[in-house]
Amino acid sequence: MASAGEITAAIERSRLVPPDAAVLAMLSGGSDSVCLLHALLGLIGGERLRALHVNHGLRAAADDDERFCRELCGRLGVPLTAVQVEVRPPGNLEALAREGRYDAAERVREREGLDLIATGHTASDQTETILYRLVTSPGRRALLGMRPQRGRIIRPLLTVSREETRAYCVREGLAWREDESNLDVAFARNRLRQHVLPELRLIHPAADANVLRTAAELSDESVVIDQAVDEAIETIGAGGNPPAVEAARLRSLPPALRRLVVRRLAEAAAAEPLPIGPAELDRIERLATAPGSAELEVGRGVRAVSEYGLIRFVRRNHGQAPDPVALAVPGRCRFGDWELVCTIEIPGAGAPDLGSLDAPALDAALLAPTLRVRSWAEGDRMRPLGLDGTKSLQDLFVDRKVPRSLRTGLPVVESGGEIAWVAGVAISDLFKVTEGTTEMARLDARQGT
Repeated sequence: MASAGEITAAIERSRLVPPDAAVLAMLSGGSDSVCLLHALLGLIGGERLRALHVNHGLRAAADDDERFCRELCGRLGVPLTAVQVEVRPPGNLEALAREGRYDAAERVREREGLDLIATGHTASDQTETILYRLVTSPGRRALLGMRPQRGRIIRPLLTVSREETRAYCVREGLAWREDESNLDVAFARNRLRQHVLPELRLIHPAADANVLRTAAELSDESVVIDQAVDEAIETIGAGGNPPAVEAARLRSLPPALRRLVVRRLAEAAAAEPLPIGPAELDRIERLATAPGSAELEVGRGVRAVSEYGLIRFVRRNHGQAPDPVALAVPGRCRFGDWELVCTIEIPGAGAPDLGSLDAPALDAALLAPTLRVRSWAEGDRMRPLGLDGTKSLQDLFVDRKVPRSLRTGLPVVESGGEIAWVAGVAISDLFKVTEGTTEMARLDARQGT
């Protein structure tokens, strides 16, 4: 049977629990979570350990499970938070319950000032997850399984089997609760556990281990693949936020690398995995050959947009005008995805410092004490530095090939009703630095900070 030392050693080998970490352990009452809580208690002590039990009220025994967890934590001296999270159809009940648990855990973690959220997922869960994903979602990523860490969530028992957690509990005299819904073959994972895996083990006794070894190898190889994708995006990228790639150069990549690049960019916009295969890639490539601007839905509220020979992926609400904000001179503000900073500098000797389109230097004496940052509007005009007379922002956007999907979110900085700067597009001649300037206002706008 697995001893306390062996389980603790497995957690330490995972390197997921730093010695000074404060941890919130998810406690369902099953053998895996009971084993995890007890082992963490021995590893980091009770001062930095908290437990969370989420009662969904979906089973007749739900209240008994909560009572068991309260009694267990009372005996172990571990503070417990028990919350009720109601889950209602429509939707995948298991997925909704899982999301509800993680949301509750994050709220408790933040409130209690804890570092990590630990779950009791085991190697057995990993095997089932890989097989389930393989038959429900094609692609290499299905074989990677659950990551040991995702943000604040850690899974320190992923190298420990379900049988080993039960043996640990028996050895340590720890009771646990059995979830009777695990016997319900109406759930796909239960059918895998009760029918598919036993058949696979008859074919080969090392079936579980081979699945896990394959996932481990692919996980190592994915590091190399990710580096190749990073390099490809850097090579064919055109910057911007969200980032864009040149359509012609995208088509020059091998098909597999094209698919990985497109998936990376689309998932960055979606902030979640997206099923992008050869068929979806073909649709996106055809989009890039369309004249002018074109777009299509990719999924999860994400659109692929083709403009000026560039492809980018944006969320459905991308391009909505942020509310206007004030920017003090000097000072800083947040405008949509941008952070704007205004600093005061003393000009040096020599030619006037005009700055750049991304970080202009303006004459502070000509600016109002407070600037207004807003989105562009139809009819906006300004006097661009280096051009005679005024010009509409619409014409400036076209001349400088600013994609239509990005225009609404660009910061337009006004001083006393006059446009002083459009980030990355134009600086106003009215506020330029000259030899007589005694103080410069340096503006800087950065995205995603």
